[in-house]
Amino acid sequence: MEKIEMKRRDFVKIFGLATGGLLLGCNISTDKVVINTLEDGISFVPNLFVQLQNDGKLTIVVARSEMGQGIRTSMASAIADELEADWQYVSVQQATGDAKFGNQNTDGSRSIRTLLNPMRKMGAMARAVLEQAAAKKWNTALANCTAENHFVVNTVSGEKVFFGDLIEEAKTITIPTDENIKLKDKKDFKYIGKAAVRGIDMEDFLHGNAKYGLDARLPNMKFAAIARCPVTFGTVKSFDDSDAKEIAGVEKIIQLDRLKPPTGQFFGMFGGVAVIANNTWSAFQGKSNLNIEWETGANGSYDTEKFNEKLVSRIHNQAKVVPPFKGSVEKAFKDADKIIEATYTMPHLAHAPMEVPNALAWVQEDKCEVWAPVQDPQTVRAEIAHFFGFELENITIHVMLLGGAFGRKSKSDFVVEAVALSQKVDAPVQVVWTREDDIQHSFYHAQNAQYLKGSLDKNGKVTGWLHRVAFPSITSSFKPMSDYLAGFELGMGFTNNPYQIENFQIENAKAESHVRTGWLRSVSNIISGFGINSFVDELAIAGGTDQIEFMLDLIGKDRVATAESPHPFNSARLKNVLKKVRGLSNWRRPLPEGHGMGVAIHYSFYSYVATVAEVSVKNGKVKVIDIYSVLDCGMYVNRDAVMNQMEGAAIFGTSLTLFGKISAKNGAVEQSNFHDYQMTRMKDAPNVHVELIDNNEDPTGVGEPGVPPISAAICNAIFNASGKRVRSLPLSDHGMV
Repeated sequence: MEKIEMKRRDFVKIFGLATGGLLLGCNISTDKVVINTLEDGISFVPNLFVQLQNDGKLTIVVARSEMGQGIRTSMASAIADELEADWQYVSVQQATGDAKFGNQNTDGSRSIRTLLNPMRKMGAMARAVLEQAAAKKWNTALANCTAENHFVVNTVSGEKVFFGDLIEEAKTITIPTDENIKLKDKKDFKYIGKAAVRGIDMEDFLHGNAKYGLDARLPNMKFAAIARCPVTFGTVKSFDDSDAKEIAGVEKIIQLDRLKPPTGQFFGMFGGVAVIANNTWSAFQGKSNLNIEWETGANGSYDTEKFNEKLVSRIHNQAKVVPPFKGSVEKAFKDADKIIEATYTMPHLAHAPMEVPNALAWVQEDKCEVWAPVQDPQTVRAEIAHFFGFELENITIHVMLLGGAFGRKSKSDFVVEAVALSQKVDAPVQVVWTREDDIQHSFYHAQNAQYLKGSLDKNGKVTGWLHRVAFPSITSSFKPMSDYLAGFELGMGFTNNPYQIENFQIENAKAESHVRTGWLRSVSNIISGFGINSFVDELAIAGGTDQIEFMLDLIGKDRVATAESPHPFNSARLKNVLKKVRGLSNWRRPLPEGHGMGVAIHYSFYSYVATVAEVSVKNGKVKVIDIYSVLDCGMYVNRDAVMNQMEGAAIFGTSLTLFGKISAKNGAVEQSNFHDYQMTRMKDAPNVHVELIDNNEDPTGVGEPGVPPISAAICNAIFNASGKRVRSLPLSDHGMV
């Protein structure tokens, strides 16, 4: 491992922490958790930090991005619980983007999954240091000293000492090794897994003091709005800026060339024409007054309706077979009692977080400083270094609170734009996208098509399964000619199908990309979750079997996957959430006329989810009444945050089922704002019921696993309510909302 020397005063300066106190670090980049005091400088690369002050204030440096999922609270509470800290003394400091913090990319539902154990050890280490310091102070045996709620108590004499009063003794204590750190028993947790922890940012949220990317301000800063070609990767042919210059506040008009990413990494920026002004409104107005002639390029003829026809045609013909495959689907179909076939399609989707993309950059000679709501600050840093030639150590990324993201803000294009403009105007520049920019120039969830063919024997048992899928790969956004899916995309529900089927085959058809494709919340699991769960429902109906019983039978015997993984698939856990949702929803209860229930399950990000939806269908219109979801994510930290994530996933999934559609004609996206790219309003929102499985399994994903079952559960419920089978989304395309 590279040795990095950093003086404590430099560390304190970088993070804005107070001087003095006790500063402790923890390294989780190796198999072991390595811990050390930072008092005399750092001779290793720490990922987690805590600082204790004389007044008892405990500051935890958090290296993951907060976008409403509660990660700052969860990380702080995991450390504070093991430390026996009083929550009123706990605060957080957001880390800048830097490789020394380990992986800072806040996506893939991985933060708690990868950090819970190290965070607990960090807190337990600090507790052990303070207990040893108290033993030294009192000249008593360590066994007599126990940390309790920000004090160390002498269990023999009854004395107690405040954490802040132990700092000087603590600086002399030898730090315990990883093997000698004792973690709490689960029964002794007071924050982990509880609902009583108040969000670390809650006061700021409630009183409007939270600082999002759009709140970043510097003296003499400029504001920029950028006109981009309506067609992906189109360029400026010519422009007339005379009308734009007439807008009060507009100071400069600049043409930006596209920055193309090198093969295999980065994302670059579109380019276009930027209006620089002394306020955002003038920048927006100036942009609207530009007269631009565009060169639309290769994507100028892109039409999503025609592309859908192309994808459907391709999946109805043999495609590239991908492993794993079992038996012979041809023989299974030949010997079948019944054959069921279905084609499912979904359109492009946009992330549309409440806070639009934005970034404030300040380039000063050979240094660059950025304030932005980003999910992946290290990639932002690397892109700036690549495109503009700055040394990494001269690039500082201040991670602001994110007003929503859903994956969009893991891309860096809006930051690259701000850096390019700041460099050109020699001043701080904040680039602000409009909602129209956000909807029409996003990294989209891929338009897709699936064909499934299954066979049943005379007893209604599945004997064969063929699944063909086609959609543009995410890798196409930074690697040209990626016309087939990457293995990790196929591994999101397709090749790791949870059902035990004797004859099984997956095929991948070609699908070129005409827009930028990105990972929207739950990524390809949205596609597989809709197709597989809808088709299983069709198979169950054809076999005359209760859908839940059919699914339990199809999952098969209890088994744990043998593939190397820190969280191997366990079929018993998947069956358990399915059984639990049967009880939670009171499945098969009598329903009013025109009502129906549908069920779906999915395994993603190592978590297990089962969902039941109840809908009503009246005069062809669908109302989603209730959604019941059961989640098994192993040990969870913040119960409220997990419940919120599952409730949010239900609303998110309902939105894309009812309304979600991005379409293009002549290469340009047709939707522009929330009037034509709708979200679930209060009048459309279902009642959401969530149950969490409580166990001692290792923590797994939370933010994304709740989304994939929603669409199929709703559509299956529509069939049970009306007899109408919906195989293409959204429902608004069918006049059903």
